[in-house]
Amino acid sequence: MEERKYLTTWRRYIPVIRLHLKRSLTAEQSFKLNITDFESAGDRGKSGYTFNIAMENGKVTNNISGSAVARDLYEALKTDEAINAMLQGKTVKISVGKSFLLSIKTSHISAYKEI
Repeated sequence: MEERKYLTTWRRYIPVIRLHLKRSLTAEQSFKLNITDFESAGDRGKSGYTFNIAMENGKVTNNISGSAVARDLYEALKTDEAINAMLQGKTVKISVGKSFLLSIKTSHISAYKEI
């Protein structure tokens, strides 16, 4: 299996994701991805490109091992210093649905959870 085929594609989206991540502190954000960017990187066929990533303090808390698209997005996110800083102290959910709409929902981690 070819590794990291979506990483280059996601890196092109990082500036847009950074902007929407910042805005997601006040309201859920979403924007449309270009399907041809992903199809040219690798054909997912019937399985599609849908996924959910749940993160706390910049660490993934759900299993994304089955989705190369999600793994490569996380790889691109964690190599961006500005995004890493924004993820600290927050719970972030990033998802892509069948309509190729990427959604970002951010909330602060409760201080009570630290105990």
